[in-house]
Amino acid sequence: MAEPGVETRTRSAVITARATASFEPVGRSVAAARAFVRDTLQGWGHPELVDDAVVLTSELVTNAVIHAGTAAEVLCLRAEDSIRVEVADRYPEREIPVQGGRSLGSPDRENGRGLLLCAALAHRWGVDYTPTRKHVWFHLDLAQRPVGTRSAGPVLPDALLPVTDSRVRVAVVQIDRGGAVTAWNEHAQDLFGYDPEQVTGKPLGDLAAWPHTPGIGTGLAEALRLSRWEGSYGIRCADGRVIPVYAAHLRVRDAQGEPSTVCLLVREHERAVLQTPHRPTAEGSEGRTADPFEVFIGSPAPDDLDGLLQRTVERARDMLDGDAAFLLLATDDETELEVRATTGLPAARQRFARVPVETGASRYGSARMPAVHEDLAAVPGAVPLLEGTGMRSVVTVPLKVEGRLTGSLGVAAEAANRYSNEEALRLQFAADRIALAVESARLGELERLRRGSLSFLVEASDLLAGTLDRDQTLALMAQMTVPTLATWCAVYTIADQSSDPYLSYVLHEDEDRIDGLKDLLSSISPPDPVPTPGARVWAAPADAAHRAALTASVRALDHPTSPLSSGIDTTLATASTVAGETVVLPLVARNRVIGMLTLGRPSDDHFRQEILELAEDLSRRAALALDNARLYSERMAISQSLQRSLLPPGLPVIPGVEVDVIYRAAGEGNEVGGDFYDLFPIRDGVYGFAIGDVCGTGPEAAAVTGLARHALRLLAREGFGGPAVLERLNAAILDEGARSRFLTLLYGEMLPQEDGSAILKVVCAGHPLPLRLRPDGTVSPAAEPQPLLGVMEDLELYEQKITLDPGDVLLCVTDGVTERREGTRMLGDDGLAEVLKTCTGLTAGAVASRVLRAVERFAQAPASDDMAILAMRLREPDPR
Repeated sequence: MAEPGVETRTRSAVITARATASFEPVGRSVAAARAFVRDTLQGWGHPELVDDAVVLTSELVTNAVIHAGTAAEVLCLRAEDSIRVEVADRYPEREIPVQGGRSLGSPDRENGRGLLLCAALAHRWGVDYTPTRKHVWFHLDLAQRPVGTRSAGPVLPDALLPVTDSRVRVAVVQIDRGGAVTAWNEHAQDLFGYDPEQVTGKPLGDLAAWPHTPGIGTGLAEALRLSRWEGSYGIRCADGRVIPVYAAHLRVRDAQGEPSTVCLLVREHERAVLQTPHRPTAEGSEGRTADPFEVFIGSPAPDDLDGLLQRTVERARDMLDGDAAFLLLATDDETELEVRATTGLPAARQRFARVPVETGASRYGSARMPAVHEDLAAVPGAVPLLEGTGMRSVVTVPLKVEGRLTGSLGVAAEAANRYSNEEALRLQFAADRIALAVESARLGELERLRRGSLSFLVEASDLLAGTLDRDQTLALMAQMTVPTLATWCAVYTIADQSSDPYLSYVLHEDEDRIDGLKDLLSSISPPDPVPTPGARVWAAPADAAHRAALTASVRALDHPTSPLSSGIDTTLATASTVAGETVVLPLVARNRVIGMLTLGRPSDDHFRQEILELAEDLSRRAALALDNARLYSERMAISQSLQRSLLPPGLPVIPGVEVDVIYRAAGEGNEVGGDFYDLFPIRDGVYGFAIGDVCGTGPEAAAVTGLARHALRLLAREGFGGPAVLERLNAAILDEGARSRFLTLLYGEMLPQEDGSAILKVVCAGHPLPLRLRPDGTVSPAAEPQPLLGVMEDLELYEQKITLDPGDVLLCVTDGVTERREGTRMLGDDGLAEVLKTCTGLTAGAVASRVLRAVERFAQAPASDDMAILAMRLREPDPR
């Protein structure tokens, strides 16, 4: 162990580089100081010293700005043979915590830990005092390197060299500021199967198998913005497979200052090609080797849980010289462990998989105790996570906080008899030191996830509440699920209790795979509509896709030129799509299963429990929204059917008369309007027409509308004249009592003449007056106003007779036309007359269309009242 003292030099040290920075006495200064030292040493080309220097600087600056409460100055000096870092504060009366001679105290003490780390990690260190300052400094010796090298390792026997393929391929991918691919080299094409033209301009996120978790800030976009990053993830290949890769990212800028990220990618088992070499271990004066995990605990933990866990398993594997390592976190009830980080194992297959805490009666069957398995072949199933991986020996230890199981850490090797109790003790010591940091990070992630989940559900509720369209609701359900919760999803709906589930909507984050996925799901039986809440695993899609892939592969081998073999790529891609975990959640609304929400992951990936709980909350909201949309659709269908029944099925052909009708219902279509029209033959050569408006909407208005239209036909065909027909209809409306509604009605009879003219007998009961347009453009009312119906018992109505000449137009409308408003302006009878004057020489259909356009253009807002337009024009005689 290096001892404190005053620095002495036996030879001249030439300072070749210098960097300094000052930090205010606030908590965030510690992170800033770490970043300053890290960037300085990396810039000087000494990455092997970064870990030790950052750990020591972090502790010393913490002492200055947190405990001493003064500003800190950090000075970095590079000499020919060492790096010197000084941390100065303005609290010189604080002494070195030397206790009883050379002892620096316990590692578990909070005070003095920085100096304890100096003694363990630094080659030389000491404290200098001045009247106003205290300087704590440490030296890290530079490794002797051959001339011209920046770093070097020892000569190793061939058997200990890293294993790679016969030809190592390093994919070089450049990503622009927006995350899109701008460069794709030949090795990237060989590894992943995409030509540069296929991926240039696409977001890297479309290719990278990176977990999406609501509320967790760590992701691919954040990693691409870091100055440097190393780690593992997956790349989706052109054939649908996901290849685990080890990546090294470097943020650079071009001559114009535009930043981009250069990504170097190799296969996961060739990670040694890119992985930053671990620092050499430092030996103290007593021959003690500094444990990598002691340095790890002394350093500040990464900001995110995934980074901390991945760093832990990599250090554990290297510490015990293993081939693989894994870390599992316990559920809140401590009954299961969830795989959260692995190295040397198929991470995509194992991530978020769950194993029970207790797997046997012996102490080796419980994750609560350390366990060493010298040969897993002798105890099959002892460690379910390692089945089929080729690992023979394994050591596992628990992570505990205050006696509570929080996780399990394990290291495995391909050879048997690699580990003993000594390795278990070393690993347990490391686990004890990391357990609290892991639990703290897990709770932080859980809190962020809960906040993100709440925000996600609030947004989902707003979107689902914003529509009553069934198809749009289905689309929203899928779009909110993919890719936030799953890679793909399918929605099954059930029309009624006697109906089978129907595949209504399918979505995949890769649009090119939607058709294949839909064909696969359509070819298998849908999941059973079980009302039990919660997600259940559904293996049918993966099994069917596996069988289809085998069949297609055999067919392609037997008949490579057959047209039936051309679809093998799609079949294999679909099989990869559903190769992971697939779960089904019931859609239950009003105590009835109305469908199922199916979520899927590719490449044997598993869902984490928090995601499933969030999906269950979403399914409850989506089910209610979907059922509301169903009820609204049913109500709309009923209303539209009733509305159609209140209008005539067709218009009769009247000799010498052009007739056109336009009907526009206001609102969303779920209310039955009160406007109606009719045109029907009364007897030979006599035709009746009517246009009316019942007060209000809904069933009560529909009842009066139906009564009026059918009574008009019946009474007119019984031979009653216009006034008698309306007087009897008025009595019938009043007989309805409280259900009655007043009614404005224009009723008339048309008698076409042999000379091309027509005689009209008209009664206008409170309705907008009909307008007559002559060929010379003159517009005049064709009737006089009289009392409306449904108000007074004793009505005395009279009939007016007019003659329409050839070329004349009779226009009849409801008040939805004349009362069209824009602010304080109203179209009115005069405005309608002005519009009609412009219709000279037009056919009846053209007249009705022009009036409708004029009404729509009069105001920007949608119409708030129903509109009916009836136009009749007497044809002019053929001049020939």
